Amino acid sequence: SPCYLGGWTACEHWGLTEQIFREVIVFTTRRVRHRAQEIQGTRFRIKVVSESRMFGLRDVWRAQNQVKMSDPARTIVDMLDDPALGGGIRHVADVLRNYFENPIRNDEEFAEYAEKIGNRTIFKRLGYLLETLGITAINLAEHCARRKSAGIGLLDPSAKPSGPILKRWGLRINVHLNSESE
Repeated sequence: SPCYLGGWTACEHWGLTEQIFREVIVFTTRRVRHRAQEIQGTRFRIKVVSESRMFGLRDVWRAQNQVKMSDPARTIVDMLDDPALGGGIRHVADVLRNYFENPIRNDEEFAEYAEKIGNRTIFKRLGYLLETLGITAINLAEHCARRKSAGIGLLDPSAKPSGPILKRWGLRINVHLNSESE
């Protein structure tokens, strides 16, 4: 503590994925020696974040414990910041599609959270995914185009840094999404 559950763990809670993951994703402000831990048979993956990133959280019940969890928009922003926490960019794309088809969708909150994180590569990934997946979010896509960083980022930093560069979004497309023709 202070900490919150996020990534694919929050996706499962909010009904944004049907995939079941074996690890619980925990974001904490405390320095930890081991980023992967097992406690009483449950595996945890821990991501250390700054105090300023403790926003967009809700109190939820998991079993008989009340815990902090990232809300749906914050969950996806975290996964766009670090796609590995969402199971890779392909799974993040599926979760993003589900979020935008869901009544919990909140474009303004989404943009606000992405601004607060401070990683402008989030806007590159989000803009690209909105366009590629055919998601209608005109204001959000325009916001992404205005706020994207200079330089070339990786669509998925955990994949090999090879593939074509899409200048429009300043991204190296190093992973093909299922909806793309390969």
